Amino acid sequence: MREGPTIGVLALQGDVREHLAALTAAGARAVTVRRERELAQVDGLVLPGGESTTIDRLLRTFELREPLRERIAAGLPVYGSCAGMVLLAERVLDGDQDQRTLGGLDVTVRRNAFGRQVASWEEDLPVEGVTGGGPDVRAVFIRAPWVEEAGEGVRVLARVGSGPAAGRIVAVRSGDLLATSFHPEITGDDRVHRYFAGLVRDRVQERVRAERRG
Repeated sequence: MREGPTIGVLALQGDVREHLAALTAAGARAVTVRRERELAQVDGLVLPGGESTTIDRLLRTFELREPLRERIAAGLPVYGSCAGMVLLAERVLDGDQDQRTLGGLDVTVRRNAFGRQVASWEEDLPVEGVTGGGPDVRAVFIRAPWVEEAGEGVRVLARVGSGPAAGRIVAVRSGDLLATSFHPEITGDDRVHRYFAGLVRDRVQERVRAERRG
């Protein structure tokens, strides 16, 4: 059996363990990333849910912000869930005054758009590229962002279907960057992680082919 790609989970704050388990179930070799040397060894990276302002501060403390920005710019596949979506966004509404993002994803995101934690929302949603003809994904929104505006190169994968947030964009992809407002890692459904692992695997295979040609 072919070994899966090595996918890191940024392990500074947030629901790290759940993402590690989902990636392992999806066939990836899942590892934690806290240091630059660990970042250098992964084929893809997950930015987990948590508190985006706290993760931003810790990225600077652990001297990971600039190395990670450089790897994203160089084409590292990254999946951001909830706070991870905020970190990937080029523009953030309702963020803290000194909050900075990693960027790379041409979207405007509204932080904590679904309201406080007591206003958490759940809905079954079709997600392009993930559900196909199968059952919808159970989307759990916890103090979640949504995408206010997506750039021309960004593909919308899912929107909220009902309730006061109906029509809001909650899953997007641009090249090798994937982001969801919701938390698939806590539902026991690993299809979003399989989708991302497949994306990472494709990039690894492309790199191997290029190295052989070179």
